[in-house]
Amino acid sequence: MSRRDRMPIFLWASPPHAHIVEEPPAQTPLEKLISSTQSEEYSGIALEVTNKEWQTRWNSLHPDSEESANENERRGRQVELWRLSDTFRKEEVNVTKLEEADGIIGLASEWLQLDSPNEEVRQDAELALRQELAYASYLNIATVILPPPRNRQYAADYARAVNACFHNIPPVLNPYLQLSIRIPLRDPRRFTADDRLELSGNVSGNSDDDVAEMWGMWDLIRTVCRYNTRLTVCLDITHPLPTNPSLLTRWNAEPIRYLYIPASAFVSNPGGWPVLPKVTQNFIRDMVKYYPGVILSGVDDGLHGTGGPIAYQKYIRHLEKTSPFVLALEDETSVETFASGYWDYLQAPLQPLMDNLQSATYEVFERDPVKYAQYEQAIYLALCDRPEDEEVVICVAGAGRGPLITRSLKAIYRSNQRARIYAVEKNPSAYVTLQEKREREWGDTVTLLFGDMRVIQVPEKADILVSELLGSFGDNELSPECLDGACRFLKDDGISIPVSYTAYLAPLSSSRLHVEASVTPHEIKNAETPYVVMFQSVNELGVEPQKCWEFHHPRKGATIDAQGKTSFVPTNMAKA
Repeated sequence: MSRRDRMPIFLWASPPHAHIVEEPPAQTPLEKLISSTQSEEYSGIALEVTNKEWQTRWNSLHPDSEESANENERRGRQVELWRLSDTFRKEEVNVTKLEEADGIIGLASEWLQLDSPNEEVRQDAELALRQELAYASYLNIATVILPPPRNRQYAADYARAVNACFHNIPPVLNPYLQLSIRIPLRDPRRFTADDRLELSGNVSGNSDDDVAEMWGMWDLIRTVCRYNTRLTVCLDITHPLPTNPSLLTRWNAEPIRYLYIPASAFVSNPGGWPVLPKVTQNFIRDMVKYYPGVILSGVDDGLHGTGGPIAYQKYIRHLEKTSPFVLALEDETSVETFASGYWDYLQAPLQPLMDNLQSATYEVFERDPVKYAQYEQAIYLALCDRPEDEEVVICVAGAGRGPLITRSLKAIYRSNQRARIYAVEKNPSAYVTLQEKREREWGDTVTLLFGDMRVIQVPEKADILVSELLGSFGDNELSPECLDGACRFLKDDGISIPVSYTAYLAPLSSSRLHVEASVTPHEIKNAETPYVVMFQSVNELGVEPQKCWEFHHPRKGATIDAQGKTSFVPTNMAKA
């Protein structure tokens, strides 16, 4: 796994102390802090856009205590002036230069109460948030993390405030600024300062119902924001996770941008090194495949006796390197390596009967690390079942660029069986490639035939018919009709590979795929289109897959005319 492909790790930082100098330094204190953390192999820092000075001014405008009428009137004028001229004072912000903003994840003020029971506080918190986001946009900060929602009763107000930031006129955000909502995996109100994590990750007396409640608040926010693609999740893993992993799988379908892990979430192993509870380890290893950024905080607090601040980052790297996804990527023949770059993209199914595919398209699916190995094994077993003194005839229907021919030859070699191959292909461009491979690789064992398998005539009948014309759904390349026509190539005791194939249906959820296939009131085509997807960011809902249809070849009783065309009647379909 290259350094570029690794999960980025950020340090949750406090603003550096400013100091007076007679001449401007080559680097500001903040630039030095960023350079220092990057030299320690952090990708950058997470830093609040504003500081205590801004909070102090805010609190003075919204006092908690009772006040006199004169003080109330004076404060009211100050509030109205602030609402009309929403600008920061220089001493209220932590970042003042564009150069400082590079390598920073912005943090909105933690004390903003967008879901406060007090309507005035909610409204002014929304104005303050817009002010902070406008300043972050000015500095070209790429992402700002918002404080977590705290009040389920007013979560809709929180969601409305966030949605308004995306649609405010004049615009608050630049077109590239993304917002990430910090969502605790567990409700912080369920845990007290006296809770101590055990290595098992359990805290007695706490229900797991709050896990669903936290997800419910996120679901409300993103629904109000209409699944905005610039809205993501920063998962807060401060508190111990539930031991039942099924409670966490729903997050697999969400746009996870960051994982926030404070030093207090770690426990000490027997050697004093900081480690995470087993449940949390497994969760993070599973999250690695989504390449989230990891934000570490409190690493300088000295909570663990061995390793120092860098031990936390090294431990996260260890979890990453030992995750199933990264280990699979190190195997060039794995599905993960083959599917790299294709996860969670809606692709229109191939139609090779209607369209002549391009060479690059053939090359992509020829890299499938599983399918062709299984085809070779099936052909090998079929050859082993034939009499040793018999020359076996294999027909490859829909040869493409020849991967099934190559695998058939390997199976022939393994079985020590005498055999020859007929290869049928209708794509005139691919037929050129087949001719070249026959000349350079295959030799006279292979006979090429150009034409449509439904109408072409072959010199002799075959013992084994091999085809991969199955489509992504077991029928969308007209495989039943085409293979019914091609089965006339077979001898009476001939077999087809595959002999049958079945399509299943199962429900799942995916925020990304929902957005990709979202529709307008005037266009529902996208929602009704079957797509090919290499699933990754999905949550399988635990429902048993249901059989949709099934086809068998050769189909007994198929009505086929002299040209190989079938009058297809769906008697070959299983009942849904």
